[in-house]
This record gives sequence, structure tokens and C-alpha cells, in this order.
Amino acid sequence: MGPAHDSGIVNQEVLSVVDLMDRQKDKKLTKCSSIRIQLASPEKIMQWSFGEVTKPETINSRTFKPERDGLFCERIFGPVKDWECNCG
Repeated sequence: MGPAHDSGIVNQEVLSVVDLMDRQKDKKLTKCSSIRIQLASPEKIMQWSFGEVTKPETINSRTFKPERDGLFCERIFGPVKDWECNCG
């Protein structure tokens, strides 16, 4: 992101929400006078992705488990139960 010219601040960088979260983990935040929220670009979304939903199915009606490669796939979105893999 570039400098925030609209608010009169030329030297301070406008931080994205993700940058702010990362900085909170690492160290104390410096004062920030503005935050810009914008839609993510298709390229940025591809960088964040972990998999691809290829089937419209959601939950298996017999096992009540998420369908593989479906809308609730554990391989893509993470396990249903914490600290438990989908294999058992």
C-alpha cells in the first residue's frame, strides 16, 4: 500500500488489516492515524487460498461428515473438530 495522501500524511504508510494483526503479534503497535479497507484482488485471493471446491456437495447424509472437495471439505477449510484430523 502507498502513502496516504488524502489525509495529509505523506510519510506514514497506511497499513492493511492483515499487517495490523501481524504487528500485534510481534510488537507494540505504533500510532496509526488511518486505516484503508478495500476489496482483495483476485491475485491476492489466490495467494491466500489452500484448495479448490470442485463439488457442490456439502455433508454426506449417511455419515454426517463433510464431502471431500465439497463446500465444507476438511482438507480445504480445516477440521470440523479441533486437534482432530479427518482420518479419525
